Amino acid sequence: MSQSAFVWLVLLAAVAAANLPFVTQRYFVVVPLGRTKNLAARLAELVVLYFIVGALGLLLENRVGQVARQGWEFYAITAALFLTFAFPGFVWRYLYKHGRH
Repeated sequence: MSQSAFVWLVLLAAVAAANLPFVTQRYFVVVPLGRTKNLAARLAELVVLYFIVGALGLLLENRVGQVARQGWEFYAITAALFLTFAFPGFVWRYLYKHGRH
């Protein structure tokens, strides 16, 4: 697999993972809940998924070549990008009217 394909794989994983807490009532899609998740639980799940996607990116970067050192700026930008990717799921969950009776 080429380096470009790895980049697209990480970006697609980030978009999917960022929206995952907002489209399902289960934790990480596998742990069922008896009640609905609140916003704090969804944000906590979002943070965990951020680190999982980061680990995937690190794994793929290690596979391609040498891992580059990153400063705090990198993590601030990727966290902001991850939150931007989560915006459609947030809008769908909290702002869109679903026709509840």
